[in-house]
Formats: sequence, structure tokens, C-alpha cells
Amino acid sequence: MILAESIGRLETESAFEVLARAAALERQGREIINLGIGQPDFRTPEHVVEAAVKALRDGAHGYTPAQGLLPLREAVAADVAKRRGAEISPENIVIMPGGKPTMFFAMMLFGEPGAEIMYPDPGFPIYRSMIRYTGAEAVPIVLREENGFAFSADEILAGITPRTRLVIVNSPGNPTGGAAPREEVEKLVAGLMDHPHVALMADEIYGRMLYEGREHVSFLSFPEIRDRLILLDGWSKTYAMTGWRLGWSYWPDALIEKAVRLCVNSHSCVNAATQWAGIAALEGPQDAVEAMMRAFDERRRVIVRRLNQLPGVTCLDPAGAFYAFPNISGTGADARTLQTRFLEEAGVATVAGPSFGLHAKDYIRFSYANSVENIERAMDRIAGVL
Repeated sequence: MILAESIGRLETESAFEVLARAAALERQGREIINLGIGQPDFRTPEHVVEAAVKALRDGAHGYTPAQGLLPLREAVAADVAKRRGAEISPENIVIMPGGKPTMFFAMMLFGEPGAEIMYPDPGFPIYRSMIRYTGAEAVPIVLREENGFAFSADEILAGITPRTRLVIVNSPGNPTGGAAPREEVEKLVAGLMDHPHVALMADEIYGRMLYEGREHVSFLSFPEIRDRLILLDGWSKTYAMTGWRLGWSYWPDALIEKAVRLCVNSHSCVNAATQWAGIAALEGPQDAVEAMMRAFDERRRVIVRRLNQLPGVTCLDPAGAFYAFPNISGTGADARTLQTRFLEEAGVATVAGPSFGLHAKDYIRFSYANSVENIERAMDRIAGVL
């Protein structure tokens, strides 16, 4: 068989590889504490589950429009108006099977040999993988510990060239938990006015996961950038719905028809019952979301305190999401070695920083989507290894 050369440029998501290795150890009888996978350990709220069950019983068994059910797109627009203070049309919203299709479609629309696409580093590994798949050059936006892992608008703007097609930002971010303050968002939007050839993709999937009263500043709040803004969001993290595969994205008028055409050519549509569940999540009680965030905040405080007590380890307070990203350079060991030792010797799954980019060699990601008790036990085990 002769395969396309481009398939060799696709990379992977190491968290799933760690999960597979952890599962293999569990089958051997080992007890593994998983601080590797990036998904909430809570159940989807019951009223959301019941909405999907009702939809199935009511006969929601067929295809839906490729763009998504209109009632769901209207619910998204209403939620954006309520939580982000931005008025957008349901006609600019596309319902997706998770967040990754939005990323892939954006790369396919802008990426080709000779083009440049800027992406966060450390960042979600699929950004770089998909950019390289298109043949475009992946240009890292370095996120620095001394800046709280928030992007620097000045550095992004200084890196733009005539070949730059797309800039990707993720705030709050994976794997760092960093979040950009309002002044940096405003500075980036203002600076992009001088670069009308550059589009922006804002990944705001963790937008409701912020701590200590921090403000989420959505790029939808800036009408001046909307004609070249792609915004990614969804239900996976906020409503503990990772396995439901439900996301949404905003596309400007110039791109919406192209995005829908990509849907038709790839996944056809999102399954019907899941879309009705998405409406229930947005329009129903938010008690479960608030309780989950209180739990995450408690876990955040515990894991940061315990990480900073480990020899050779320092850790910033994450501003959002549910990841701690400690600096392990003081241990004298490289991150991949420690990832393996933590799993094999301590029975604790983590993900080494190099899985998230070229500028993360001194870090390891810890997901605190686990109980306080398990976090404490994991830290005790890791302390024994170090």
C-alpha cells in the first residue's frame, strides 16, 4: 500500500497513551491513581441525561442539519449573550462532535505549504499536529512561567509575518491553567487591526473554569475582530460531558458556509439526542457546574501546596481549567523519565511536559480531576519516588 505522505505528519495525544499504559497496569492488579487524563471525574448532570433519554424515546433517531439543530444554536446564542455579553446570530454557530473538528476545519481552511499558523506552546498537542498535517509551518507562541503561562500580545504581534494565516490562542489553557488578563486580550485585538490578513481561532473550552474571581474575557466581546474570528467551545469540560462528543463554534460570515460544507463531507451531523441534551445543559439548573467548580478549587489548593513541598519541584497557582503544571527542573531528572517512574514505581499517571510542546521540557502536567483523598495519596507516593 502507498499512503499519502501527509499522514506521517500527524502526531498523537500522549494523555491517551498514558491512559492505555495505566489501564494495562491495572489489569495486572496494580492500583493506579490517574492524574493524567483531562476529563472531569463527575457524572453528567441528571437532568441532562434525562433530556437525552427523553429525546430518544420521543423519536430523535434521524439525521439533523449539518449545522446543528436550530433550537440548540439558539440556546448557544442566548448563553453567549448571558455569560459573555455578546450578541451573536445562531446562523454563525455550528454544532460539532466535540472541539477537535473545529480545530481541524480551521487548519484545513488556512493551512497549506508556505503558510504559517501560530499556536500556544506549551499547548494542546493537537494544534501542532493538525497544522503540520496541512503542510503549513507551525510557529510556537511561547507561554512563559514568569508570565503565569498567559500569552503576551506583544510577542504574538511581533511574530506575525506576511505568511501568517491564523493565530491560535487558548485561555484558560491546557496544560498550564494560564489565563490571559483583559489588558492582553485587548492589546492583541487592537494589534490585529494592523494585520487584516490574519485570522484568529480562540479556544475557550475552559472559559467557565476560573478561580479566585478571575474574569473570562471572551474574544466574542470584541465586534471589531468577529469578521475573522473562529471561536471554539462546548459542553465536555463544563458539564462533564466528554464522552458525549458535543461542541460548538462561532464562524464569521465569510467562513460559515465553508465550515458547514466540511461538516457535510466529514461527520454529516451530530447525533440528535446529544443535541437535545446540550439544550438542557445550557437552559437548565447550573448547580452541578457550580458544585464541580467548588470541588476543583479545593483540589487545586491541595495539589499546588503538595507539589510545592516536593524536593526540586515548584508550582504556580493555575488561574483556570483543572491542571497543575509544576516545574521539575530542580529534581535533576527529565520529565519523561519522571512520568515513567511516577507510573511504574508509584502507580500515579501524569503527562510529561514535552507532550505539550517544544518549550515544556521542564514540566509535568497533573490533572486534578480526582478526589482530594487520591491527590493526597498520589503526592505521598511521588514524594517517596523523589
